[in-house]
Amino acid sequence: MTRPMLTQREAAAACGVSRTTIRRRREAGDLPGAVQDPARGWLIPVPDLLAAGFRLNAPAGPDTPAADSSAEHGGNHRQEHGGDVAGLRAELERLRHEHALAVAEAEHGRRLAELEAGHLREQLGVRAEQLALQAAHISDLQQTVRALMPAPERSELGSGVPGQAQSGRQSGPDRQESKAEDGEPSRWWRRG
Repeated sequence: MTRPMLTQREAAAACGVSRTTIRRRREAGDLPGAVQDPARGWLIPVPDLLAAGFRLNAPAGPDTPAADSSAEHGGNHRQEHGGDVAGLRAELERLRHEHALAVAEAEHGRRLAELEAGHLREQLGVRAEQLALQAAHISDLQQTVRALMPAPERSELGSGVPGQAQSGRQSGPDRQESKAEDGEPSRWWRRG
C-alpha cells in the first residue's frame, strides 16, 4: 500500500497553514519523506505531516485553491495564518534591523578607511619632506667635501698632467731654463 502524498499546496490547505509554513518545515527536515516530482513539485507524505504535529482536516482536491479551503476551515485557518503573518512581520523587522546594522557597520568601516588613508597620506608627505631635506643635506656635504679637497696640481702650460709641461719640459723647481738662440734664457711664463 502506498502512502498518500500531497503537494505543498494541498498539504497547506489540509493542515490549515500557508504553503510557506509547509516549505519551511520541509526545508528544516521536519518532513523527511518529502520528494520532488517533476510534474507536481514537492510531494509530502501524510504520515510526515502528522508526525510533524500538523492536524489534518479533509484534504482539498488537487484543483481546489487554498482560498476555498480557508472558508471551510474558518477559525483554525485564520489563527494559523494570523500566526504566520505575525511571524513574517517579526522576521521582516528582524531582517530590517540586521540590514540597518550592516549598513551602519559598513559606514563605520568606510569612515575608518578614510581616516586611515588620510593618516597614510600625511605620513607620506612627512617622509617626502624628510627625503628632500636629506637630499639637500647630501648635496651640501658633497660641495663641502669638494671645497676641502686640495686642488689638483696643474702643469704650467696647462697639459693637465701634474708636474709635466706640454712641451716636454719639466715644471716646478726642477725645470731648467733653455737658452734661446740669442743667448737669453727663455721663460715660458708671461711677464705682466
